[in-house]
Amino acid sequence: MPPANMADVARRAGVSMATASRALSNHPHVAAETRARVLAAAEQLSYVISPEASRLAGGSTGRVAVVVPHLSRWFFGALLDGLESVLRDADLDVLLYHVGDTADRRDFFQRLPARRKVDAVVVLGMPVRDDERARLELMGVHIVAAGGQVESYPSVSIDDVTAGRQAVDHLILLGHRRIGMIAAVDPAEPGWPAAPGRALAYRAALADAGLPDDPELVVTVDWGGRNGAEAMKRLLSLREPPTAVYAHSDEVALGAMRTLRRAGLRIPADMSVVGIDDHPMAELADLTTVAQPVREQGVRAGRMLLELLAGGSGTVGVSVPTRLVVRGSTGPPRS
Repeated sequence: MPPANMADVARRAGVSMATASRALSNHPHVAAETRARVLAAAEQLSYVISPEASRLAGGSTGRVAVVVPHLSRWFFGALLDGLESVLRDADLDVLLYHVGDTADRRDFFQRLPARRKVDAVVVLGMPVRDDERARLELMGVHIVAAGGQVESYPSVSIDDVTAGRQAVDHLILLGHRRIGMIAAVDPAEPGWPAAPGRALAYRAALADAGLPDDPELVVTVDWGGRNGAEAMKRLLSLREPPTAVYAHSDEVALGAMRTLRRAGLRIPADMSVVGIDDHPMAELADLTTVAQPVREQGVRAGRMLLELLAGGSGTVGVSVPTRLVVRGSTGPPRS
């Protein structure tokens, strides 16, 4: 079926093509009810204002849509800060779309293609499903991902497998042979596995060291400190608890440390804990972690986008390095 055109939208909405065009371009002299009817028709038909027509009508929009699943988390705030600083210097405005739950997400991906108000879309720290990818591509604009790799789009991220290996190999080199993992899933992403690269790293490190992969040493919880605390309680309840714990994030690791302290256990004498991210609280809590340059990922994604908007080809994927930061939460196991 050929893509819908302006005439199809006008016919579906019961207006003239001129009125449909004015409604889709946000012309002030269009009644709100008429505009709503035209937008609804455009959404139903998956109609997209062509980039060529938009340029002929007045050039680029000077706006970039940024899609983010969380606003309150440090990680996403740091990403957004780095990205926005680059776009602001380039005189580009940011339209922020918060898709915090399934309904928000469905509404965003359904509505945005029919309202082509931006020159590009940046997706921050979230996977994109096949149907969502199809909706984005209807827009005919550049798409960039930061803080997590999205296949087929230019992206800036860390290598989760490398980061996980840095954490788990550190524990193994200290002499730990019974290592637990607290895996974390994002409740805003139902159906997606818990950081697959970080989980893969755990199992690969155990296998390379000749250590068994014991399912009872793995606890999967929703992302967050309180859930990390609950996961640690479950690991401590085992007949033979681990001597060290690898957490998928610093927030989860900090929660685990709270449980250990409340149980009267010493860190690291009784239990070692390592996380990933280098959250601002990690240094204050003396948490060993694998640091990733979060703000830099946003900066580099912004520069990548500017290159694409200037006609460059861009880079499919950029992996920024991580590094192990050893602090006081890890040490050798008790004899």
